[in-house]
Amino acid sequence: MVNWKTPFQKMEIGKGQLVSDGTDIAILSFGAIGNFVIDAQTKLAQQNISAAHYNMRFVKPLDEKMLHAIAKKFINLITIEDGTIVGGFGAAVQEFLNDNNYTNSVLKMGIPDHLVEHGKPAELYKECNLDADAIVANCAKILDKNLVSTIVSLHNN
Repeated sequence: MVNWKTPFQKMEIGKGQLVSDGTDIAILSFGAIGNFVIDAQTKLAQQNISAAHYNMRFVKPLDEKMLHAIAKKFINLITIEDGTIVGGFGAAVQEFLNDNNYTNSVLKMGIPDHLVEHGKPAELYKECNLDADAIVANCAKILDKNLVSTIVSLHNN
């Protein structure tokens, strides 16, 4: 959990923040749900998966300079937000990538487009597949899928 009891600092509008670097996959978070990413990184490291974490901070304007750098460095991206998956942060990132002719693989994690029952936040995050365990599972699934694709491609050549 991030220490929220820190002094105020000036935040430049439209600028994201690299929380921690990685080599295998980039996770772009928006909002407090980024704390789950931090928890997931510990679990991913135990599986020898190095995940970079970017706190994008803003949906409008998006940090396009940072997104260009991320898209050039990582094939696989996950966006995560505790807002709606339809027309949300992940959709904005995917639109940016499409508009700039990037072909990265993007998995959007967010609140599904259906009624979510009331409950304790931890229960709802788990139900919506937005907790640390869901992040770990999605990272492993994406990277495993791409490993299989690479092996098949090498075998066919």
